[in-house]
Amino acid sequence: MIDEAFVSDDCSKLDVLERMLDGFNRHDLDAIMSLFAEDCVFESPRGPDPWGRRFEGKAAVAEGLGARFTGIPDVSYEGRADFVSGERGASEWTLRGTTVDGERLEVRGCDLWTFRGDQIVRKDSYWKIVVP
Repeated sequence: MIDEAFVSDDCSKLDVLERMLDGFNRHDLDAIMSLFAEDCVFESPRGPDPWGRRFEGKAAVAEGLGARFTGIPDVSYEGRADFVSGERGASEWTLRGTTVDGERLEVRGCDLWTFRGDQIVRKDSYWKIVVP
């Protein structure tokens, strides 16, 4: 027997991920950050540590995510699939854009999400490494 409350909860989290993708494609940092908890964490795919670079707290996460729009002004994301089960989720996507240095990017990646209720408490991002 399927627990309808569990399915409803997962559906509301899938809606959060859909709104997240929309916010990223509109470059709307306020809309994106409205989906995060105050004590959120973002682990970017690049950085000096094995986990990339970690941003902790809503202000720091906004800074880290906002850098994407600054560094890749025309960035866009094509969502490929979202999955949610309980407090965990995953999104697959393709990022496209041109860096401020003129480098054209097209790379597949994914985000691993942790939720508390309908708020995101952790975004852990991964990108494929494209070698010409």
